[in-house]
Amino acid sequence: MRDIDPDAENTADHLKAPRPTMENKLLESVALRAGRYLEDLKERRVNPAPEAVRALDAFREPMPDCACAPEQVVAMLDDMGSPATVAMAGPRFFGFVIGGAMPAALAANWLAAAWDQNAGLFVSSPIAAVLEEVSLGWLLDVLALPAGCGGAFVTGATVANFTALAAARHAVLQRAGWDVEAQGLFGAPAVAVVVSEEAHPSLFKSLGMLGMGRERVVRVPVDGQGRMRLDCFPEVSGPAIVCLQAGNVNTGSFDAAGEICRRAHAAGAWVHVDGAFGLWAAASPRYAHLAEGAGDADSWATDAHKWLNVPYDSGLAFVRDPENLRAAMGLTAAYLPQGEHREPSQFVPELSRRARGIEVWAALKGLGRSGLAELIERCCRCAARFAEGLKAAGFEVLNEVVLNQVLVRFGPPEETRRAIAALQVDGTCWCGGTVWQGHTAMRISVSNWATTEADVDRSLEAMVRMATSR
Repeated sequence: MRDIDPDAENTADHLKAPRPTMENKLLESVALRAGRYLEDLKERRVNPAPEAVRALDAFREPMPDCACAPEQVVAMLDDMGSPATVAMAGPRFFGFVIGGAMPAALAANWLAAAWDQNAGLFVSSPIAAVLEEVSLGWLLDVLALPAGCGGAFVTGATVANFTALAAARHAVLQRAGWDVEAQGLFGAPAVAVVVSEEAHPSLFKSLGMLGMGRERVVRVPVDGQGRMRLDCFPEVSGPAIVCLQAGNVNTGSFDAAGEICRRAHAAGAWVHVDGAFGLWAAASPRYAHLAEGAGDADSWATDAHKWLNVPYDSGLAFVRDPENLRAAMGLTAAYLPQGEHREPSQFVPELSRRARGIEVWAALKGLGRSGLAELIERCCRCAARFAEGLKAAGFEVLNEVVLNQVLVRFGPPEETRRAIAALQVDGTCWCGGTVWQGHTAMRISVSNWATTEADVDRSLEAMVRMATSR
């Protein structure tokens, strides 16, 4: 008689086909519909056809009086909703630095949705809490951040900046003898905030929400690639927070993190890094030099739904001293159980929230260190291919293509705007417009795991065709 492995038997039972209940039949139909949608992404137009958008008017109906069968609800969503989506999960969407969901991360998202876990407390979801712990350790490793940092799994870079800057506000005011969580900002010592002239709007939004003001900041001039000019860096004193960039949203350039950290720390200031996409350069041996010195900062913000390619929404905040993060975000309600394990709700703005760490774990587990590096480097190669092709066609690339961002103009502002609008209508690919240092340009952001050189060449052909047609 063969030896029986209890774990193997349990696994086999676990994977048996579910009973054909109404719920299981519904989920099977959803899987088929979703699979068809994902397969169509490879060839469908990137922006929805005008008739598909007009058809959305069918959703504008009075609140139904009676129940609707679940299969009818899903059918309407798919039949009328899917054609009106933007194919931003596909390989030829190059707007806004948006990634797509990798298979392992997407599958984990589906399973986590079925689990329906509230990730606020360990007792409410041990699996969510443990995978946050594991993922946090892995993230600190691949992003070259100090071991032992506190971490927060949030919605995106805006809330990641908010969360990290709340910890910064706590720390610099605590040093000045002020408990901001208990006493608020009324009568608090002033906090100086230093930012780049080209800081991302989400940073200013976060400062506004924190009561530190969007207009009270000191703006440091930048060079021709959007990097902070060190010769213009101000003297700081008293409670102060310096915000630098790892990856300018237009050019992909990096502020001189090491030198800025040295100067800021010498003055007793806190340094925060907005690295929504650029921080991931640290995970690539080829591009890690760009993020050199970023690990000397005190807090960091990034997105997982960009270069890690997990489903929306998924942002990450890290703080060197976990106690500063806990002090800014911690709960004091006595009725909530606090165990010996890391309690996720002590590090984020929310209490009830979905278990984002499950997808982050799945993506990192699926890619591994080498796969993550290859993903980043492939996107950067595609960006360089775009730049070379556009230059060869006679168009001006405005930035040094150091990472995954390309800025191109097709002539005067009106010509560039016309070409962008025509490209978006064409549907082969999608890129957005920007105004950077006085130049009207088209911005190409390559951050999707599925983008290939063939996608680049197909998109280049459309760009050149739209820019040269009259």
